[in-house]
Amino acid sequence: MPERRTVALVTLGCARNEVDSEELAGRLEADGWQLVEDAEDADVAVVNTCGFVEAAKKDSVDALLEANDLKGHGRTQAVVAVGCMAERYGKELAEALPEADGVLGFDDYADISDRLRTILNGGIHASHTPRDRRKLLPISPAERQGAGAGVALPGHGAATDTDADRVAGPVEPVEAPADLPEGVAPVSGPRAPLRRRLDGAPVASVKLASGCDRRCTFCAIPSFRGSFISRRPSDVLNETRWLAEQGVKEVMLVSENNTSYGKDLGDIRLLESLLPELADVDGIERVRVSYLQPAEMRPGLIDVLTSTPKVAPYFDLSFQHSAPDVLRAMRRFGDTDRFLELLDTIRSKAPQAGVRSNFIVGFPGETEADLAELERFLTHARLDAIGVFGYSDEDGTEAATYENKLDEDVVEARLVRVSRLAEELVSQRAEERVGETVHVLVESVGGEDGAYGRGAHQAPETDGQVLFTNFEDFVGLTSGEELSVGRMVEAKVVGTEGVDLLAELLPGSISSLARSHSEEAAR
Repeated sequence: MPERRTVALVTLGCARNEVDSEELAGRLEADGWQLVEDAEDADVAVVNTCGFVEAAKKDSVDALLEANDLKGHGRTQAVVAVGCMAERYGKELAEALPEADGVLGFDDYADISDRLRTILNGGIHASHTPRDRRKLLPISPAERQGAGAGVALPGHGAATDTDADRVAGPVEPVEAPADLPEGVAPVSGPRAPLRRRLDGAPVASVKLASGCDRRCTFCAIPSFRGSFISRRPSDVLNETRWLAEQGVKEVMLVSENNTSYGKDLGDIRLLESLLPELADVDGIERVRVSYLQPAEMRPGLIDVLTSTPKVAPYFDLSFQHSAPDVLRAMRRFGDTDRFLELLDTIRSKAPQAGVRSNFIVGFPGETEADLAELERFLTHARLDAIGVFGYSDEDGTEAATYENKLDEDVVEARLVRVSRLAEELVSQRAEERVGETVHVLVESVGGEDGAYGRGAHQAPETDGQVLFTNFEDFVGLTSGEELSVGRMVEAKVVGTEGVDLLAELLPGSISSLARSHSEEAAR
C-alpha cells in the first residue's frame, strides 16, 4: 500500500479562518490524506492566509516564505496559499510570490484534494482571477438561499453520508428549530459537519453566516467574502452537537456580522430563537456570540444575550469610532451618546456583561475634535478590551480614494496616544471586577503559566484571561474537585495584571457546577 500523502494546515487571521481550515482538513482527511501538525512533516504545507490589513498580509507572506524554506531540507515538497489573501489577489499574488507552488481561491475548496495532488505531481493549477464576490448572489437577501447553491461558502460545508462516516462518525438526525421561517427546508438524514478539529481546545468557533452587506468605506472584506448569507439553523445545531461530542465546552458563533443572521431566511430575529437551543446542547457549557453591529442591535437580542443560561452576556460591538463626522465618512451610524446609551441598556440587564470593540484612528478627515470625541467615549464606555488600529489605505475601498488623508506621522502619533489610553482604561475596567465571582472555562493546567481560563466576558485570544492563584490546591484530587482542562469553575477575582484577572478557585465550585449541569441535562 502506498504511503499516505501528508498535509499541514497553517492558519493565520481570525476565528473564521480557523473554521475554514478545519473544513479543509475534513475534506482532505475524508479523501485519504494524513494530517500532521508541523509543516516540516508534511508533503504539502497549506497556508490559510489573511487579507484584511497590511500587517496581516505581511504575516501571511512571511508564513508562506517560512514554509517555502522547508523545501529541500525535509519532507516538504510544496507550499500552497489559500484563504482571504489568496482569494483577494489570485494571479497577482502568484506572480509576486513565485515561492508559492499554488494560489487557490474559495472556489477550489470543494476540490482541494485534487488541487494538491496536481501540484505535488508537478502539475500547475492556474490561479484564479479575482472578482467581486458580492455579484455572485442576488441583491435581495430573500432571494439568496436558493441562488447560493453554486457559490463557494467556506465554513458552511456539510458532509455526505459517506463523508460523515469517514470524517466524524455517524451523527443522529437533528430537528430544525420549530420556528424555522416558512419556506426554508430543514436538513434531514444523518449528517456530520465536513470538519476535522485541528486542536483539542475546549472552545471552537462555528460559522453562523458568511459575507457582509454593509459598505463601510475602509473595508474590502465584502468584495472577496461576498454578500451576506446565513447558514440554516439545523446546520448550526448539528455542528454544535458534533463539536460537543468532540469534547468542546464553549462554542463561539462567528461571521462578518452576526446581528444580520436570519434576514435572508425570512426572520431577522432568528438568532434570538437559535441561541437557547444551542445552549441546551448536551455537553455545551457556554455559547458566545461575536461580531455584532451597534446599529443593528435590537432589544430582543439584548434580552436573550443577557438572560439565557449558558449564553455569555458578551458584546463584541464594532464601534470603529464615535465622532459623528468620522462615522458618516465611514458609512456607519451612531455617535458617542447613542453608543453610551446602548451600553447602559446592556449593563442595566447584566451588570457584569463583557464588552469589547475595535477602533480606527487617523481616518481621512479626522480632526483633533473628532479624536477628543473618541477619547470621551472610551473614557466613559468601560470596555473590557479595546483594539486600536491606525488607518491605512486598502485596495479597492472607497476611503482609499479620499483626498483629505492625514500624514503617516500624524496617524502614528494618534495611534500611540489612543493605544496608551486604551491600555490604561482596560486595566481600570479589570480592577472594577475585583471581588466579582466569575465562571471560568479552564484552558490550561500546570504549564509555565500555572493554570488559567476565561470568564464569560473574555473571548479567546483577544480579551485576556483568568489566572488561578491557588490552582495547586485543586490538582491531583480524586473527590470530584480535580482541576482539569475543559471544566467550568467558579473563582473570586482578587487582583489584576493589566487586562488579566487573578482569581482564587472557590472550594466546592468544581463539583457543584458539574453536578448542577448534570441535573440540568437530566431535566
